[in-house]
Amino acid sequence: MDGFKRKTPEEILHSISKLHRGTLKIYIGPVSGSGKTYHMLREGHILKQQGIDVVICAVSTLKRPETVEQLGDLERVSSIHWYKGDVEYKDLNLEALMARNPEVVLVDGLAHRNRPEARFATRLEDIKYLLSHDISVITTVNVYELEGYTELAQKLTGIEVEHTVPVDTLELADEVRLIDVTPETILNRLAEGHLKVNKDAPVFKRGNLGVLRELALRLVAEDVNESLKEHREEMGLCIPPGTAERILVTTQYHWNGSIYVRRGQQIAKRLNGDLLVVTFRNFKRALTKEATAFRRSMIKLVEKVGGEFEELPYRSRRSMPETLVQYASRHQVTRIVMGHTKHTRWQEFWQGSVVNTLLKVTKNIDLFLVADRAEYEGERVLPAKIVSAKEHQKYRRLSEQEVVEKIGKIKRGKFKVYIGAAPGVGKTYMMLREGNDHLKKGIDVQIGLLETHNRKETIAQTGNLPIIPRKKIVYQGIELEEMDTEAIIRKRPEVVLVDELAHTNVPGSNNKKRYEDVLEILDAGISVITTVNVQHLESLNDAVQQITGIRVRETVPDNILQMADEVQLIDVSPEALQQRMREGKIYAKAKVEQALSHFFKTGNLIALRELALREIADDVDERLESLERKSSLRGPWRRKEVIFVCVNSTPHAERLIRRGFRTAYRLKAAWYVNYVHVGGGGEYTGELKARLDALERLTVRLGGKFVVHEARGPKEIAHVLSVKADEAEATQLVIGQSKQTFWETLLKGSVVKKLIRKSRHRDVLIVADFEPNPA
Repeated sequence: MDGFKRKTPEEILHSISKLHRGTLKIYIGPVSGSGKTYHMLREGHILKQQGIDVVICAVSTLKRPETVEQLGDLERVSSIHWYKGDVEYKDLNLEALMARNPEVVLVDGLAHRNRPEARFATRLEDIKYLLSHDISVITTVNVYELEGYTELAQKLTGIEVEHTVPVDTLELADEVRLIDVTPETILNRLAEGHLKVNKDAPVFKRGNLGVLRELALRLVAEDVNESLKEHREEMGLCIPPGTAERILVTTQYHWNGSIYVRRGQQIAKRLNGDLLVVTFRNFKRALTKEATAFRRSMIKLVEKVGGEFEELPYRSRRSMPETLVQYASRHQVTRIVMGHTKHTRWQEFWQGSVVNTLLKVTKNIDLFLVADRAEYEGERVLPAKIVSAKEHQKYRRLSEQEVVEKIGKIKRGKFKVYIGAAPGVGKTYMMLREGNDHLKKGIDVQIGLLETHNRKETIAQTGNLPIIPRKKIVYQGIELEEMDTEAIIRKRPEVVLVDELAHTNVPGSNNKKRYEDVLEILDAGISVITTVNVQHLESLNDAVQQITGIRVRETVPDNILQMADEVQLIDVSPEALQQRMREGKIYAKAKVEQALSHFFKTGNLIALRELALREIADDVDERLESLERKSSLRGPWRRKEVIFVCVNSTPHAERLIRRGFRTAYRLKAAWYVNYVHVGGGGEYTGELKARLDALERLTVRLGGKFVVHEARGPKEIAHVLSVKADEAEATQLVIGQSKQTFWETLLKGSVVKKLIRKSRHRDVLIVADFEPNPA
């Protein structure tokens, strides 16, 4: 329908002006040496092969062998060299470029400052001038050179930045691509002498490299989220966009209001989300002195934690849920945070229950009930400084089991994962490229399993890498091929390359999944470099279905990513990916149109890209926290958490288990999945036993513990779960929204309502059952 919509005069003028303006693409990286210039030059060669007129000017290779090699036969327009002290600088030669009038200019260092007598003071102004004359530009920048991020980078790492560009510079770009790089890769390049920089500079400390990497990932994720919002608005879609959370705290002008705001802030930071705070106010009555004081301090607090504050009109207690849901829908809220009610069951019946009504009317919005622990335990919401457990364990003798585990880790091969948002981003290409780099250094690298999908670039990158033949397995009279794990272990190369980690092996193989083969290879002391797409991570299965409408069947447990020594994201914009698709570089021509109209739709690709960026940013943050860094971007959390997930045997159970895992992983918490079997003395039907076995397998795969409890009748379920949660010292309960009808609730009672009432001393997360098109 969008194609038939008449454009406004403003849209027409904007479209015409864009016809006479060059295109701007920015490669952004966490730090110098991340590979931005390499990828920019590589793209220049690809454009040249397509018959596009490309030149380079003011490109700094810093004599890095790989980058120098990429210069190839690209035409150079001489830059203007000048000196400041002993340091040489290069300015763009605007006159020469205008006389040459190429289609595309490749130029380094977007934040560069020109010589005093130059026509423009900055390179950014030079680039804008070229764009206005219909010359496209591809350029590079580091995350800490963007204003706003400069201050944050300085605060977190102590690095000093000489030149910056305005933070809205990325908004000028038609395309922004992140070049992700792990701290290990940068440190290796330094050690090998490929980076001609001061090795002792603060920016090249391992922890600082991690912080800058996370900053770059989150910056691009935010940029992607904005583009997804714009795309959805153009398409007329109003359901919550992307993967970013929007947390709504509802509170009162009361002494505990700050507790709820603080908890909301912690949740928002932990989930990389926005924070909104609302309070209900009767505008017909003046506030008391006490309420006025609380209002003033709350507005200050919300402003301090970077949230948005608003007062909603109070008409009656029964109308509050409806007002709250309308506000949440308008602001695309994904989770409502509020305190437990202190009303009795009868008070709730006569006056109405805000929580119970919210559970009835909300769609796709989780509800988080905050325990006021100060009343029970005197606990602070924000933790006091805790001495590292490592300090106390310095002199403790290791147990026999710990010694065995440490020896196992020493013997184990190194594990690196290339991850992408979708097929075709270039994971396999980068894996092969790294394999070839290792080969040049005399390291024994072999291909264990490679899926080229007949992509020319990928096949060409195979180079001189030896391939270990696949194993032939006969299944139902058909000869199939699979990775030969035994042959790999027998040959014992130093490094083996294994494509498509989430692959399910053919029946008759020793292991069901390829990742299990990889674990065997690692245990044999062989290092593995592998590839996977973000949609194959088990705990993201529901999020991916929510985004794409497709349930991904082949998954890998998240701990596979956590056990990797390095995880590197390959980032590509949706437009570039779709172009690759149209050119037949991803799937065969016959499948292109179907792919573009289903999984490879623009909205899907933008959302998956955002999901991948945020997931790897979280992974970086977790690794920084494990290094005992004080400057974690996501802030503190209580150290002792136990997550208690309550499930039944419905299909919603898997969703709750995955949510329980993600909550526990972010909070470094122990977690348990609990099912209550009613009657039967521990005897199950075949169907129920198969169902519980499947739920237990999923829980164990994700690192949790599955427990079955017994109850004599349905009305006992809430009591049993509450008692077991107390025994487990659970700090947070995870349950699903009830789907009972009014009569079922009347006859059997509501497990959810009873559990909430019995769990006022702990946090409760009620997970919404996702509906693709809520009213």
